[in-house]
Amino acid sequence: MMIGLIPLIQEDLHDPEYGHPENSIRIKIPLDFLLSSDLKAELKILEPEPVEASDIIYRIHNPHYLGQVKTVAESGGGFLDGDTFVTPGTYQAAWQTAEASVWAVREILSQRQKRIFLAGRPPGHHAEQNFGMGFCIINNTAVAAETAVVEFGLKRVAIIDWDVHHGNGTQHTFYERDDVLFVSLHRFPFYPGSGASAERGEGKGLNYTLNIPLPAGSDDEIYLGEFVKRVIPRLIEYRPEFIIITSGFDAHKEDPLGGMRATEEGFALMTRRLVSLANEYCEGRILSLFEGGYSPQGNTVSLYQHIKELQKN
Repeated sequence: MMIGLIPLIQEDLHDPEYGHPENSIRIKIPLDFLLSSDLKAELKILEPEPVEASDIIYRIHNPHYLGQVKTVAESGGGFLDGDTFVTPGTYQAAWQTAEASVWAVREILSQRQKRIFLAGRPPGHHAEQNFGMGFCIINNTAVAAETAVVEFGLKRVAIIDWDVHHGNGTQHTFYERDDVLFVSLHRFPFYPGSGASAERGEGKGLNYTLNIPLPAGSDDEIYLGEFVKRVIPRLIEYRPEFIIITSGFDAHKEDPLGGMRATEEGFALMTRRLVSLANEYCEGRILSLFEGGYSPQGNTVSLYQHIKELQKN
């Protein structure tokens, strides 16, 4: 099955001038491999059209915060915190990637595409309403989910975040809502410190946040065991109308930051289960967004397997 691929490497706009792990190489090498592989024939390169996305983005982030990012960028760059760099092109890169997530949702939910992988930078799942952190500027996952709810009236959007770090920004965005189910498998305790199993949502959102904290060194057996035991049953209960994957590959055993032992086969099997569930409940509709992953080799083999499973009917 043809899969849409949006390559937004942003190497000209958002690359550090030093050895920062969040750089364009971590996705450029995997994409180059993918586009020369046997999967190329079933990939459709998509170029997002300019869209009006400010209404959605400003529902996720305070305009004052984004104005601060723009000011730092226009002044030549700097840092939002000890980890999160801003170059002169960062604001433009972050806005473009967020716009692309809006465009991708519109393509899928308007039935022009069934599945899309957005290979975008900078990442986003740590970005909170009023500040960026953890390499993240605009929360692309949250922007995508909000687009599905606001523009298409969906009442059950499921986010599955398997980045090795907890997606604190995404969780907080939807913590008191039941129209978005947030599921996260992540190393714990670990950066950013959130993601305990007791964090389950509040008010209308109670039990619409499912955190699955995992110990350092967790491997495929542990990940897949939790997927079978907890993730899939909760998704079946929820009956999602649309699935969004926050697809970080930094739990791979080759990753220099993650401290986990997952393999590309583990990512393939998790993807396979989500494809099967999407086919049953939401006409196969999946948007996957690249997040963490700091080993080009680990990302390459993981992305290859992820796309291979997304291409299956």
